Amino acid sequence: MTIRLSKLVFVLLAVVLLGACAETRRAPASKPAAVGGPWIIGSRVLPAPAAASDVLEEAIANTPQPDVAEHIQQTFTTNEEWIQAAAERGVISAHSAEVLAERWAVTIAETEVAGVTVRTLTPAEIRPANTDRLFVHTHGGAYVFGGGLGGTFEAVLIAHHAGIPVLSIDYRMPPEHPFPAAVDDVVAVWRNLLTERSAKAMALGGTSAGGGLALASTQRFLELGLDTPGALWAGTPWADLTLTGDSHFTNEGIDRVLVSYKGLLEGAAKLYADGRDLKTPLLSPVYGDFGGFPPTQLVTGTRDLFLSDVVRVHRKMRVAGVVAELSVYEGVSHADYMFVMDSPEMDQVYGELGEFLLRHLL
Repeated sequence: MTIRLSKLVFVLLAVVLLGACAETRRAPASKPAAVGGPWIIGSRVLPAPAAASDVLEEAIANTPQPDVAEHIQQTFTTNEEWIQAAAERGVISAHSAEVLAERWAVTIAETEVAGVTVRTLTPAEIRPANTDRLFVHTHGGAYVFGGGLGGTFEAVLIAHHAGIPVLSIDYRMPPEHPFPAAVDDVVAVWRNLLTERSAKAMALGGTSAGGGLALASTQRFLELGLDTPGALWAGTPWADLTLTGDSHFTNEGIDRVLVSYKGLLEGAAKLYADGRDLKTPLLSPVYGDFGGFPPTQLVTGTRDLFLSDVVRVHRKMRVAGVVAELSVYEGVSHADYMFVMDSPEMDQVYGELGEFLLRHLL
């Protein structure tokens, strides 16, 4: 039987794994935006992106225009509310990960490494060159959501498309475990893995907060004198937890996943930082040093709220002499490639990741 993810999966997983208020909303009465029609952004008319794939264009055309004002008001104010929201979303994301794993016959096993919960994913077919290689995955979720089994959704995509074994780190998160717990967990797992295999046979990466955590952890590896991965992958990384960068302003209300920094994202950033300066490099790695970084592949889209984060990281890497590839997809909001199932964007992003790993891992 062919297993298909429902049309609601985009909405559910965007909420669960990225921590965004991406629930389908009605546009305000002053800005009518019927499904299938263009969005009205101020005095501008924004049609669905005709230059994107047909699958993505249709998905966007069927998304009602986000209500920015309503989005900004929807966040959590107490630790109990954050914990409850994470638990509720965890049920949804775990089911989605299980469905996707069954669809592609990817096996998932839970274990511990250095006292940290991890899940190992084995694809139905491992590329011969990847038999002794490993992709170490850091899940997204604004550092607050996406834990547990649900955090393996993207790991399934990577295992299947790249044909490589994956180890997904279920790092600790706030409010119980704010920064630097997540970085500490990645470092602990990485140290342990280095006793078993060469760093150059392993890649590290993830999407959104997962991409930001991969960048920050690599900066920490360098500070500690640890061997760095053979390759890094940062899908639209949350590399700056502050409201900085053009795209936070130009793409507000255009990114159908994140919608706006104000509201839930801002709340998650402050919860994770736990009173620290948001420009601390291990919180916002764009402010850190990229000298000595391994080859890195970065992905974003023209509608991505984090477009500027990604561009700034890429530019700093190139100035530092790092081999860094940047792919920008037409019409893609934050991590659309991860949720629009069976789209060319999904196939290309994770397919090209597989090729990147083949070129750079030893």
